[in-house]
Amino acid sequence: MTKYDFTSIMERHGKDALAIDGVGHMPGAPTAPRAGFDQIPMWVADMNFPTCPTIVETMAARLEHPAFGYFEPTDAYFSSIIDWQRTRNGVTGLEPAHIGYENGVLGGVVSALEAMAAPGDAVLVHSPTYIGFTKALERNGYRIVLSPLVSDEAGVWRMDYEDMERKIEQNHIHAAVFCSPHNPAGRVWERAELERAMALFAAHDVYVVSDEIWSDIILPGHTHIPTQSVSADARARTMALYAPSKTFNLAGLVGSYHVIYDGWLRDRVTAIEGKTSYNHMNVLSMHALVGAYSPEGHEWVDELCQVLGENVRYACDYIGEHFEGLNVRRPQGTYMLFVDCSRWCEAHGAALDEVLRRAWDVGVDFQDGRPFHGPCHVRVNLALPKSRVEEAFDRLSRYVFNA
Repeated sequence: MTKYDFTSIMERHGKDALAIDGVGHMPGAPTAPRAGFDQIPMWVADMNFPTCPTIVETMAARLEHPAFGYFEPTDAYFSSIIDWQRTRNGVTGLEPAHIGYENGVLGGVVSALEAMAAPGDAVLVHSPTYIGFTKALERNGYRIVLSPLVSDEAGVWRMDYEDMERKIEQNHIHAAVFCSPHNPAGRVWERAELERAMALFAAHDVYVVSDEIWSDIILPGHTHIPTQSVSADARARTMALYAPSKTFNLAGLVGSYHVIYDGWLRDRVTAIEGKTSYNHMNVLSMHALVGAYSPEGHEWVDELCQVLGENVRYACDYIGEHFEGLNVRRPQGTYMLFVDCSRWCEAHGAALDEVLRRAWDVGVDFQDGRPFHGPCHVRVNLALPKSRVEEAFDRLSRYVFNA
């Protein structure tokens, strides 16, 4: 039995929820369901759970004081991050000077790349690829070079180090965007994998932006290893990005942070960010982080990961037992599935657009995987009460894959 509420079905219509109110109203969004079906939001990567109570309590306490003028981050802000990283990730030696506020992870990625590379330069990224990376890099003039993840004998996504090295050499690459845990593949990288990747980057003088926004959402049986922790060189050549937003469903409050240990790299990144004058913290997001990174926040996340682990188990088992022609590699972290529909589509003479139309018609709002470089894939958000996950897969069975 859980202490926190991961079973209530929240009414999110008109409550600033893109996952609900964006349906049928924005490019790339699912279309509205036909009459008789409600929406089951499984596309936008936010959660359909109430957040940790201490976050709301901490924000409410600050709201009791009716002035919201200029401010500086408090000691509590920095100490909360340091304690969180030490307790959950085993990080030692982290100091306030190493921590910098970011309005968002993607803004931090772009700022870091501006310090490491020039527009027109090639940047190494793994595929499948988070759509935000693709858009941010293309809009800022970088040339994306993809190194596909490959499946091993056990069906686990792995980095192809030979392909990475070949493309680094061929394209004279000196910057890479790394995702840990990986979105959308759901891989939680092992220490040996990280060590080999970082040794390769060091050998070719490649600086690394490591997006670790999913690092708290680790499914049972797995452990997140911070990229910067695997060697002294990795610590020096990597900018890591974190946020409580993905963990605690706080994206609407805005507030991420970077960890940069190397003084030269930190000076370059902060100088670039300072020129834009955009990176200013919201006072309520600061207090939200302090409330999130509290002792109760640790307990809440532990419970969340158990709930998500059960949802992932249910969904992957259901696909394996009921949907012939679909292939999914069981994720180790995040709450997303990346499902390959190619064999099903081939067997039924259907295109992926037909799969999407059928699912969206009955309110199962999963996401087109093609913008993530999945040629016949869908991305499925499982951060919902299990009753909604069960209802979604029942509809997929009756109206989509076994219709």
